Amino acid sequence: MYGKVGRRNVYMMQALMHRKGNFCEVCLYTLLLGGYELSKTSGQSSDSDSVVVLEMDPLVHELKRKLASLKSSKTLPGEPRIIVSKVGHLRRNVCNSEYDPDHVSIGPYNHVRHLPTQQDKLRSLDAVLTAAEPSMTVEVYLKELACLEDKARSYYANTFDGITTHQFVHMLLLDGCYILSRFASFPAKHTAHGAGAARSSAFAASLEDLAVVRDVFFLAENQIPFFVLEKIGELTVPDGKARVGKWIADHALELMKAQRYAVAAPAMVPPELTAPENLLHLLHMHLKPQEMDALLPGATGNGAADKPVSSVGRWRTATEYSYAGVKFRSQEMSEKGGVRCILDVRLDSGGGTLEVPRLDIDNETWRLLRNLMELEQRNREAVGSHVTAYCVFMSQLASDRKDVELLSKRGVIVHAHGNDAEVAQHFADLCKGIVFDTSEPKINYLWDIRQKLEKRSRSYRRRWMAWLRRKYFSNPWLAVGLLAAAIGLVCAIVQAVYSVLSYKQG
Repeated sequence: MYGKVGRRNVYMMQALMHRKGNFCEVCLYTLLLGGYELSKTSGQSSDSDSVVVLEMDPLVHELKRKLASLKSSKTLPGEPRIIVSKVGHLRRNVCNSEYDPDHVSIGPYNHVRHLPTQQDKLRSLDAVLTAAEPSMTVEVYLKELACLEDKARSYYANTFDGITTHQFVHMLLLDGCYILSRFASFPAKHTAHGAGAARSSAFAASLEDLAVVRDVFFLAENQIPFFVLEKIGELTVPDGKARVGKWIADHALELMKAQRYAVAAPAMVPPELTAPENLLHLLHMHLKPQEMDALLPGATGNGAADKPVSSVGRWRTATEYSYAGVKFRSQEMSEKGGVRCILDVRLDSGGGTLEVPRLDIDNETWRLLRNLMELEQRNREAVGSHVTAYCVFMSQLASDRKDVELLSKRGVIVHAHGNDAEVAQHFADLCKGIVFDTSEPKINYLWDIRQKLEKRSRSYRRRWMAWLRRKYFSNPWLAVGLLAAAIGLVCAIVQAVYSVLSYKQG
């Protein structure tokens, strides 16, 4: 697509070049005239009347099409509040494998991965079709999901122009059927995997099931919108939308209980999202501190925002707090108690004991926490930042081997790693690349606790008393010896006083 610029325009450009001597201005003027980019022809002099140009109309049309697509996506009904986006490079560089699926790829971000589960997805589709009424053919499912394509695409930060409508709808159907065949309670005689309660009892015994849970529930990029699962359930069984929501929610709660991350179903109130928008968001809904009423997503502030913020922006280590006389106590979670998830950290009324729910650490703990933080990084206004606040707290509290050793002795941390130093290194790397301000009370639900601990740590009297207890009162024999020495010193002083008085009176 090459042509020649009109002679009048060339004269104007040459005049502009002569006056300004700036080739960039000539190019800008050319683009404004008709969408052309100026370039000199090979072997021609600078004052030639013949100039070769590149036509820019296709680029203009492409940009207009993308802008129109962007505007149309904003006007879709039910605009999503949870956006699935690519994990940032800074966080991926720390531990890339924590964000990628190993067993099954779900959603458009991992659509190109060729994992050995494609045949399983086809078998899952067959199981769903078998469980449905005979009139519900694969054509019906595809047509219904095609109506949801634009809405589903709006739930992703990327546009996925390289994935056609046919490919996108095909992906939604297979991925949705795979998830439902694994975690929904369709009639057992129809399902290929024996879903539902029968599978739940053998859940932890199957390595394949563990891999599926890890890939489907834990990964931020490996997600499809929850309404796709509800639509497939609605087409498959009577009252399918509500039943699918209950089945998967029950499974998520069972998963959180088994991992000891939470023991109760989430209690969400507006303006919080009261329904999940993907499976990772469903897990995130279970991790809500009890003292979050003043820190709901979208809140403009709270009473703590008016308090002076300490210049120290980080938590001290567990060892440093111990030197300041702070004690650590492990908290057991209870459905009816005040501790319902690992985020329910408290400081007792005296300010001397930090009560932290026990954290059971395995190889998947870091994966789940990292992906939950990734969810919050992209959707802070919708879901808050309390998981990030907790992770920053733990990563700075237990960043050294001695800290992990201390917290393990107090029952705050239970791990199956080779040694405490390995756990400390995982904690130290946990929040690398994360954007979070611990000094901002609007987003840090632990802000008030950090302020009180910081004040205690700066008290010389408390530090001296803590040193005295640690030095002399940790061993009972040393304590008895110190007490005897103190009594002896008092007796000596009393005797000296009486001796002086007797001398003066005599």
